[in-house]
Amino acid sequence: MVSNPVHRLPFLPGTSFKDSTKTAFHRSQTLSYKNGYAVVRRPTVGIGGERLQVNQLSQAELDELANKAPILTYGQPKQAPLAEFIPAHVAFDKKVFLESQGIELNPPEKMALDPYTELRKQPLRKYVTPSDFDQLKQFLTFDKQVLRFYAIWDDTDSMFGECRTYIIHYYLMDDTVEIREVHERNNGRDPFPLLMNRQRMPKVLVKNAKNFPQCVLEISDQEVLEWYTAKDFIVGKPLTILGRTFFIYDCDPFTRQYYKEKFGISDLPRIDVSEKEPPPVKQELPPYNGFGLIEDSVQNCFVLIPKAPKKDVIKMLVNDNKVLRYLAALESPIPEDKDRRFVFSYFLASDMISIFEPPVRNSGIIGGKYLGRTKVAKPSSTAEDPIYYGPTDFFIGAVIEVFGHRFIILDTDDYVLKYMENNAAQYSPEALLSIRNRIQKQEAPAPELENKQTREDPPGVQELEALIDTIQKQLKDHPCKDNIHEAFQIYDQEASGFVDKERFFKICDSLNLPIDDSLIKELIRLCSHGEDKINYYDFVRAFSN
Repeated sequence: MVSNPVHRLPFLPGTSFKDSTKTAFHRSQTLSYKNGYAVVRRPTVGIGGERLQVNQLSQAELDELANKAPILTYGQPKQAPLAEFIPAHVAFDKKVFLESQGIELNPPEKMALDPYTELRKQPLRKYVTPSDFDQLKQFLTFDKQVLRFYAIWDDTDSMFGECRTYIIHYYLMDDTVEIREVHERNNGRDPFPLLMNRQRMPKVLVKNAKNFPQCVLEISDQEVLEWYTAKDFIVGKPLTILGRTFFIYDCDPFTRQYYKEKFGISDLPRIDVSEKEPPPVKQELPPYNGFGLIEDSVQNCFVLIPKAPKKDVIKMLVNDNKVLRYLAALESPIPEDKDRRFVFSYFLASDMISIFEPPVRNSGIIGGKYLGRTKVAKPSSTAEDPIYYGPTDFFIGAVIEVFGHRFIILDTDDYVLKYMENNAAQYSPEALLSIRNRIQKQEAPAPELENKQTREDPPGVQELEALIDTIQKQLKDHPCKDNIHEAFQIYDQEASGFVDKERFFKICDSLNLPIDDSLIKELIRLCSHGEDKINYYDFVRAFSN
């Protein structure tokens, strides 16, 4: 049993005493540095601060001195100097096998295997089939290299669908796809830049990927069998992305060069996808209903709010107040219509025609306006291309069909003769011959025809003709006889041959006509039509030769 060296008591709990004066229990340093060199220092104090005996002999030395007899011959032997002190951790530093101390060891044996260490030595488990493709190399090689394609999405088969253009970007660095919209000015759409954000696009999904919640989770490699690559984007072929079928019609020069070097495809022509205008649809106009002008009625078929057709202003200014008048008879199988006479007025400014029937007393037919001023189309023309009657179509003997009624031109006034004489190149030989025959008849009248006409005329007409002849002889040299007809014509916009009584007397006063004369009063009475109208045609005849 180990005992306490001081008190000779067992070294057991309760039998040891602690020296309170000892406070330091560290070992003294045995190495130090002096002038930059490591030197050995012999410790003088032990653990607990107890001082060590520096010259104390070891037990082996004491046993040697006790058994050795002194030799007096040579005197007292000199004590050998103490061996140099070397600390144990310095003396045995970097010394492994134990043969120097006389200890023999067995041959080396294999160390027992540690299961945990052996598990760590195993390679990590891989879930992806190893590939020779280097993703980092792809990123460094194709960084900032983008294939650009121009495509269209034709959605015209759906309601309100249209054909829209897009730009498809394929990024070679990570095989991602981006679709951008192409906006035009005033296209009515919000200027949103992207149709599809940049991402990898699956081409073929696994069989069970249809039930995958794609709206919540992103598609991973486990749900995709094949992704879209650059070889899937070919000019001239359709491509379905996110349910939309895009048709690629063009690409940029870099993309053409890449396909030529990578895939050997050199023929990537641009495909014309511009919208071709459909053939014009021929508009079939409805048949003319007889109301208004054909040009006005046709405008309702062209626009929602019709506009008045353009007029030839120059023609209207040059031919203002120029009217060609003709006497015509109605071609009708009814006996009562054979004696009816009509006055055609052709207005050169607007190419319009008005028809007036002079009233005849005791004829049983109310005269007056037969047709208001309007354009009259020929029966052979159509509503799409109307052909109207012109001044060259009116001559003595010509047949004019007006809305199903046929009229035969019998005579003209003197202004028509002058107009035809000045514009003879516009008229046909037949028209010129009819006028020539009419002039010849005027120069050589037949007495028997005059007597026949006198016998056939009603009594009122004979009285009027006789009165006009008498007034012509009496007012032969009246100074205003040349402009009387024009003065009445200004206020007769419809060329009906009638003016109001109030307007009639004002015109006569302005022309200083002798309306107080008894013959003139009788003429006014015979030319009166009803209570408020006067036939100025017959009245003006009295002031002409």
